[in-house]
Amino acid sequence: MTKITILHRYHVSPPANSVPAAALPLTFFDIPWLLCRPMQRLFFYDFPQSLPSFAQTTLPLLVRSLSLCLRRFFPFAASLVLPPAPPEKPHILYSDGDSLSLTAAESSADFAELVSDEARDATLIHPLVPQLPPPRESAAARVRPLMAIQVTLFPNKGICIGVQFLHVAADGRSFNHFMKSWASIHRSEGDPTRNDPDDSGPFTSREVNKDLKGLEPILLKDWWSCVGSSPSPMPSEALLAVGDKVRATFVLGKAHLDGLKAQVLSQLKSDNIDPKSEPIHLSTFVVTCALVWVCMIKSKDKECERRDQSSSEGSNNELCSFCFVADCRDRLEYSIPSTYFGNCLGIYFLSEKRSTLLGESGISHAARAIGRRVQEVDEGGGLRGAERWIKDWNVFDNGDLVTVAGSPRLRVYDTDFGWGRPRKSHVVQIDMSGAIALAESRNGDGGVEVGLALTKLCMEKFVRLFEKGSQAFISL
Repeated sequence: MTKITILHRYHVSPPANSVPAAALPLTFFDIPWLLCRPMQRLFFYDFPQSLPSFAQTTLPLLVRSLSLCLRRFFPFAASLVLPPAPPEKPHILYSDGDSLSLTAAESSADFAELVSDEARDATLIHPLVPQLPPPRESAAARVRPLMAIQVTLFPNKGICIGVQFLHVAADGRSFNHFMKSWASIHRSEGDPTRNDPDDSGPFTSREVNKDLKGLEPILLKDWWSCVGSSPSPMPSEALLAVGDKVRATFVLGKAHLDGLKAQVLSQLKSDNIDPKSEPIHLSTFVVTCALVWVCMIKSKDKECERRDQSSSEGSNNELCSFCFVADCRDRLEYSIPSTYFGNCLGIYFLSEKRSTLLGESGISHAARAIGRRVQEVDEGGGLRGAERWIKDWNVFDNGDLVTVAGSPRLRVYDTDFGWGRPRKSHVVQIDMSGAIALAESRNGDGGVEVGLALTKLCMEKFVRLFEKGSQAFISL
């Protein structure tokens, strides 16, 4: 595990008297994420600076620019207020002087190893993730901070900005808006005349979110049913050990993706599926998820056999489930600003037989299933089944559920603090959740980065399957 030395702890607030007190109600889009573990993201930058120079110049500017950024993104300095019992609803509360925790640290760890794509101990990067302050009891409610940040210097090598936040506060689009705004203010050294003109502020009003289907009371009731009398926004991290896991990054270039799309179409035609009578949605997202999902199932197949001692026929008929989210800002009956701050994600599930996914046409069948679900969402089904978002999670999360974190559309590698594009970005919570982490390829070639955390044995098998498959696709 990477060793760090704490240099200083800050409590960073928006500038005094710059933000009025505010209580933000949770919408039906927010409520399901009360059950989600915290989001954890790391940004690594090449940054050959000494510790004295960092402490005297870079660190003060990071703190000052963060304070200025929080003037607009004040909910991240606020707290989540969890009432003690139903039917009350949680909310986000900001008061003047509220702050988030920023920790400055130093590490002598091997920077090159931490930004490598190669498989390595998953726990190496965990000390770079800040800890959220513990909840506190206040006026018969539990109050939880929403965000914490850690800046770790690797002297004369690089810097890492780590963020942990509660998903109930913001989705990926809102979080990345915050990070890019902070980076823009830092780049301009806090001079408003030099800010990025395209950096518009967040839209924090919840009034634009119209609950036309009466989803809020349904989802709130389901949440209370899950948490009982001890509301907590996340499950216990102890439920999923990460000590035996390794993490790696896999890159699919544009040539790989084009070859994969061609192979999927060819295989579907061989299976007598006519793309003219049944249009197949084969986006980069669809084929990437299909490939990774099938490779994950195959890499874990022996584990599943050990876990399930029933007949092989019963095992083959088991359902493997997949879950993805989609931004609904432009998928609703009413208008939501593109800069809306909060959650505006639909949650979508699908299942396929294990035997189908393990078969010769497994990737093509996975792509067909995922593509069909994406197409339903694109054709106006953004809120279809939304009343079951929490119940479906409990049904599908049976040990064989694969989820997706991140998206190439978020453009995480455009987060430039003035040091250039990130050398690497990691989604850390996948070590616990087992999700697939997606991002755009850093080199800007139209490719995709896939981050995974698996047991060592599964990762070794996954690497063989992935490399064999991706080389076959590129030759088409």
